[in-house]
Amino acid sequence: MNSRLKILSWSSIRTRLITSVLLFTLPLIVLLLYNSFYSIDVVRNQVANSNRNMMTLYMDQIDQGLGDVDQYVNSIAAVDPDLLVMGTTRQPDEYYMAKISLSNKLSQALAIYKSMDAFFVYSDQEKELMLSPQVGRPFGEREGMRGFLNQVMLDKESNGSLLHTADWKIAQLNNQFYIYHIVESGGSYIGAWVNANRLIGGLGLIDLGEKGQSLLTTSDGIPLTTSSLFHDHGIELNHSLANYYMTGDKTRFLVVGAPSLRGDFNLVAVIPDEKILENLPYLRSLITLVALGSLIILPLGLLMLRREILLPLNRILAAMKRIREGNLDVRIKAAPSAEEFKLVNETFNTMMADIQQLRIDVYEEQLSKQKAELQHLQLQINPHFFMNSLNMMYSLAQVRNYELIQELTLCLVGYFRYMFRSNLNFVSLKQELDHVSNYVRIQELRYPDSLTSSIEAPDYMMNASLPPLIIQSLVENAVKYAVTLDEAVHIHIHIELLDTTDEPKMRIVVQDTGKGFDEEVLKELQEGRKLIREQGGQVGIWNICERLRLLYEGRAQISFANAHGGGAIVEIILPMNAEAEHS
Repeated sequence: MNSRLKILSWSSIRTRLITSVLLFTLPLIVLLLYNSFYSIDVVRNQVANSNRNMMTLYMDQIDQGLGDVDQYVNSIAAVDPDLLVMGTTRQPDEYYMAKISLSNKLSQALAIYKSMDAFFVYSDQEKELMLSPQVGRPFGEREGMRGFLNQVMLDKESNGSLLHTADWKIAQLNNQFYIYHIVESGGSYIGAWVNANRLIGGLGLIDLGEKGQSLLTTSDGIPLTTSSLFHDHGIELNHSLANYYMTGDKTRFLVVGAPSLRGDFNLVAVIPDEKILENLPYLRSLITLVALGSLIILPLGLLMLRREILLPLNRILAAMKRIREGNLDVRIKAAPSAEEFKLVNETFNTMMADIQQLRIDVYEEQLSKQKAELQHLQLQINPHFFMNSLNMMYSLAQVRNYELIQELTLCLVGYFRYMFRSNLNFVSLKQELDHVSNYVRIQELRYPDSLTSSIEAPDYMMNASLPPLIIQSLVENAVKYAVTLDEAVHIHIHIELLDTTDEPKMRIVVQDTGKGFDEEVLKELQEGRKLIREQGGQVGIWNICERLRLLYEGRAQISFANAHGGGAIVEIILPMNAEAEHS
């Protein structure tokens, strides 16, 4: 999870490439979609404005026609004597003569006001409704309106608001809607009515599409035209007509209209959206195809980006991570990719092969250097020891002590034979202890009564391997710094086997009874710092530390301390090397 988060961080080229592609592509798609919707909105606005103007023009014409009828009816109600007689006379002859005269006038007026279905007059005194209809109007429609108007007049006390207003009213009879207006004149009432479908007959010539329609509605959005269009498509007509709006369930419709100034109704145009956008099919289809194509191509482009760039980069990064972990055998496998990545991969593999070969060469050179250093360290001979041995042999010759001269000579021969075996990295513990015994015997002859020694080692460890001169160098260092002529010094060598959990180890302890290490020297030794004095002191200890480092590569341990009763203690722990070379 952490590695995945690192890959997805902003600093990775993967995130930056994907972000760059998205920042370049998504705004173009959004711009195309915005342009499409903006174009559609512009067209809808233009269509809405055009049809609103047209609806306003037709509504003005309808209002003008209704206004003309209002003016005519009001003039009759104001000055016509026949209407006055019908409302006031009690003579039957006068009533009928006035009725006939007024009926003729209204019939002649219908020829002028052709939009009206009928004029009517109601005598409150006679309780009679006179109807003057247009020729050809259905009988059932006339009788239905007659019954409706009679009922309105009979209930005029409760319907007073219908009789004392200048607005045209809406009536519904047998699923048909009618618009009527009544004017009172003394004891008589005169008015006109028209079927809502006939009132907008001329609007049928307007091309609003196959499903489009123009109609009159109430202010509550109730259609005054019988049609199943509104129920089938869920069209709502009760919204404000101040601006156009879209409605409909499956098919979308644009609704625009204009209110009437003569009554509580509106003239509305319902236009299918497909009719509005029929002039934008190619542009709309092109924009849609481009947007959809971009959305389809975008994942394909990201996949191609991943295959051509990100996967080759991931292979390079994976190889580099393994190299950073120390695995120099890693190579980038050949895979289909761009020529540039092939060149990078080939160069990378060649470079890694060269680095690995160079590392092998350097390692071999270091081994050679280590062997040379080891041989040099093994061949180091203390010149003072050599000169003192010769002087001691000369002194013994002067006193003619041939037995000690022979013993000293044999010890020196064994000592130098062991020292000149420079071709060995390891010797057996027995060989090392024999050499230590020769060296200690030489020193005992040199310092009689001032030096004693003891060696404690189990017989089963005599074939164990260890570097040559390790124990001898510690004994030599003890002789050099602990032995004096004032007080006898004892050097004890203790060797044992440590059976640890990982591998068996050899523990070597060299302890003397001298004055021990100086505090400053002991601190430097414990801290592992290189300690070589101006006069050459402590060369033996530095020799031991270097050889252990070269031969065991950190697996060997050496420690220094002072004993509580006095004297120095040096402890060495070596891994048991079963494959060591010795003779």
